[in-house]
Amino acid sequence: MPPSATTPDISPGMIRLLAISAGLIVANLYYAQTLVGPISAATGLSLEAAGLIVTLTQVGYALGLLFIVPLGDLLENRRLVFVALLATSASLAVAAASTTAWAFLAASLGIGLGSVAAQVLVPFAAHLSREETRGQAVGKVVSGLLLGIMLARPVASLVADHGGWHLVFGAAAVAILTLAFVLLRKLPQRVPAQRLGYGQLIASLWTLLRTTPVLRRRAAYHAGLFGAFSLFWTVTPMVLESPRFHLSQTGIAIFALVGMAGAIASPIAGRLADQGHTLKATAAALVLGIAGFALPLYEPTSRLLAIGVLVLASIVLDMAVAANLVLGQRAIFALGAEVRSRLNGIYFALFFGGGALGSASGAWVYAHYGWKAALLTGMAFPLAALVYWFGELARRPAPFSKAA
Repeated sequence: MPPSATTPDISPGMIRLLAISAGLIVANLYYAQTLVGPISAATGLSLEAAGLIVTLTQVGYALGLLFIVPLGDLLENRRLVFVALLATSASLAVAAASTTAWAFLAASLGIGLGSVAAQVLVPFAAHLSREETRGQAVGKVVSGLLLGIMLARPVASLVADHGGWHLVFGAAAVAILTLAFVLLRKLPQRVPAQRLGYGQLIASLWTLLRTTPVLRRRAAYHAGLFGAFSLFWTVTPMVLESPRFHLSQTGIAIFALVGMAGAIASPIAGRLADQGHTLKATAAALVLGIAGFALPLYEPTSRLLAIGVLVLASIVLDMAVAANLVLGQRAIFALGAEVRSRLNGIYFALFFGGGALGSASGAWVYAHYGWKAALLTGMAFPLAALVYWFGELARRPAPFSKAA
């Protein structure tokens, strides 16, 4: 049961553990994104099929969100996380040892499936927190998760430059195996009160989506921002490699590291949500998302200044995504402890769909119509979400009250 007013709140040490763990786990989804070329060459995967390296990891993650994460409402959570991390570590080890395309692609699917352990850990912060501090606790854990996402690409590039791509996955396998045993020792037990069978649990996902307007609304808002985020980080590295900027892989890695500053928005958003300002903070996040694509439309002649504009745009966009993710999770976690894992799984599955659409459309638009067209396409994602936000605003009699 969640803490009451007379029981201790979640400790700072537990928040740090959950944040670091979530970041380490979710990073597994992104290591391969900057290594598609060397992995394809080493495993004999054709250029036409190279996209499967990333796609199958995303497919595995989506399947895990829908069919594994809901088990957090049914099974003891610590054991569920431990088993998922053992499977993830094994898949990473297979990837590290792969010499054929089929072996690596199968491992990619397994990496995605097991990495959903991160989405069992995030509700842990909500379960262990008091109501009045839940947003801040979730925000700090999500900061760790986002740092994992942002660090994964540059770290993979730098490690691969010095030790090859096999080392990236081998080191990740060891790190995740170690983490599995640390969490088994440090996490408290949590046995859900839910007594549904697995079939009933999965069947309830549609019912929850259909009967929970807050879930649909928050998923739509974040699908817009995560679609924009995915588009930006798919297209921008290609732009930075172009003759206009001519950055090396190390230079792109440094660029990505600077963008991590946007993660500071997570705990700020958590505090705003705890104070009852979710509606206003959501609008601010969506406007920041739009601004992240408006800024690079200005193209100074100076190469250094142009890179500076892109850095600023990346920080603004990352702030928007970090803040809105926390606002969304804070809102859906308030709906009841007995359904948190299922709500979280649906939420992530839906907005990851927006991310997939963003990355696919961004690459296509950039290839056919260029950088400015890609920026306008990226801007359209949070703009559409903001239009939807105004529709919600119109239905509220007192939109800026604390009840919002």
